[in-house]
Amino acid sequence: MPIYEYQCGSCKHIFDELQKISDAPLKDCPECKEGQLKKLISAPKFRLKGAGWYETDFKTGTKRNIAEGASSETKKASTSE
Repeated sequence: MPIYEYQCGSCKHIFDELQKISDAPLKDCPECKEGQLKKLISAPKFRLKGAGWYETDFKTGTKRNIAEGASSETKKASTSE
């Protein structure tokens, strides 16, 4: 789900909101309750949720990063030459 950034035109409050793509944009500011919110254009943000991602499927025991293991093996091979 994408995380959208909003700014109130009245009080200038800026906040992020986790919403479905199909959800209507927010209109009322949570701080001042005015209906002057605008969705900002910013760097995309999203959250990977559920099984099937690196954090849940590949981290086990002392093996923290698959890439770290490969890079240390490469270093050993290059230093032994």
